[in-house]
This record gives sequence, structure tokens and C-alpha cells, in this order.
Amino acid sequence: MKSSVFILLFAVFPLSLAGQSRKPQLPPHPNAPASQEVETEKVTAPKEAPPSVSAQVTLPGHMEPEQVKALAHRIWLAQFRLTDLLTQVHPEKWKLTPSMLESFNESMDSLHKALDAEEGWRSQLEKRPDSLYLGFMTYVAISAVLPRVDGLAHSVSHYENGSFGAQYNQTGNQLFDLQQTLEPHLASLLKTQDNALLVVQNNLASCQNQLGFAEHGMQGHATPIPNVAPAFKGHGRAAHPPVAAGSQPAAPKGKATKPGAKTAKTAKKMSM
Repeated sequence: MKSSVFILLFAVFPLSLAGQSRKPQLPPHPNAPASQEVETEKVTAPKEAPPSVSAQVTLPGHMEPEQVKALAHRIWLAQFRLTDLLTQVHPEKWKLTPSMLESFNESMDSLHKALDAEEGWRSQLEKRPDSLYLGFMTYVAISAVLPRVDGLAHSVSHYENGSFGAQYNQTGNQLFDLQQTLEPHLASLLKTQDNALLVVQNNLASCQNQLGFAEHGMQGHATPIPNVAPAFKGHGRAAHPPVAAGSQPAAPKGKATKPGAKTAKTAKKMSM
């Protein structure tokens, strides 16, 4: 009999423990979201940098420094030929009015100044053939000389003879051809510098992307500052206390009188 009682106790005791260990599960709230996971910012690895554009050296029209020096020397030869022709012009022998002669002399002075400016830039380019700035200024200086040479050739052909004027035209054409030879070289230098700038910009963008990815999450969150009302410590005048309705304002100091007291003038009138 005792053995059967012990067996019954051992069978009921584990079942009671198992029932206590299980916690009741609450039913889900009807307005609760389907997923309780908190969405966080997704940080992905930086994308690969775009392929860098290498600075091209052998672009169409590019010239080596020695070739640029040779071109600058050919420009000097054309200038020398033109300067020699200018010494053979004698406008005072032409049939010109004083105003026309003065205008022609001004044109000659302008042509001499343009040639001097061109020679200044050309000589610097010959010393620094890889300079884009000096090459461009030489190109611009030639552009200032050409129209003046064309006007001079027209005047010489009209007032002297056509064969002599043709020599000015020929020299001007030589300068124009040399200028057109210089133009592709300047374009190649501009393209090379533009490619180099593009390489720097691509590398900088890639470095910023990688740096931002590496520093993500290293800085802590911002700490909110409590909103505290400021305490003003001024030295202004004290505010006057409010006056109740029906009451009289306080009398100035030194002139206060008690209620019912009579002044000297009032007592004198009453005695009379």
C-alpha cells in the first residue's frame, strides 16, 4: 500500500513542476506591428572608384619641347622679314593728304608695338616651351599683328606697287600658318591638364567615400542639452507695486498727512 502511494506521488510531482515552469504567453496586441525589429541604417561597403583617366601625353598636335623651340624660331624669322620690309616703306613719297599721312603713321606705330609685344611673348616661349600660358599669349600676339599687316599690304599695293605689297601679304601668310601650327599644341596641353584634374577629382571622391565608411559608428550619439530658462541678472529699477481699485496713490515722501488733518491755509479760512 505504501509503495503504491509513493509511486503516485512521484508521478504527480514532476507534472506539477513542469506546469509551474511554463509561463503563460500573452496574446499579441491587435495594433502591434507584424515585426518588432528596429530598423537601423544600413552601411554598405564603398563602391569601387571609377577608373582613373591617365594623362595622355601623345595627343594629336602635341609637340616636344625641341619642336616648340623650332616653331618659335620660325616665327622669329617671319617677324624679322616683316621688320625688314617695314624699313622700305616711305609714305612721305606717296600722294597723301596730311590727315591721311598722319593716319598711316599711326597705323605703322601700332604695327611696331604689336610686333614688339609678339617678340616679348615669343622669346619667353622659346625659353619655356612647355608653358601653356606663354604659348597662348604668343598665339594672341600673332592675332594682333596679322590684321595690321593686311592693312599695310593693301596701302602699299595701292600707293606704290602691287608686287611690293604682295611681299607683305606673303609674310603675313607665313605668320598665319605658324599660328595654326601652334594651335593644336595648345589644345593638347589643355586636354592634358583637364585629364590630370579629372584624375585628382576621382581620387579625392574615392578617398572621401572610404574615409566615411571607415569612420562610420566611431563617433557617439549627440547628448541632448536640457532646456533651462535663462536667469537675467540686471540692475534695472524696481517695479512699482500695483495700485488697488478705488485707492489713492501714495503721497511723496515728506508731504504725507494723516487722514482728517487740516492744513494751515484751511484752518485760517475757517476762522475767518
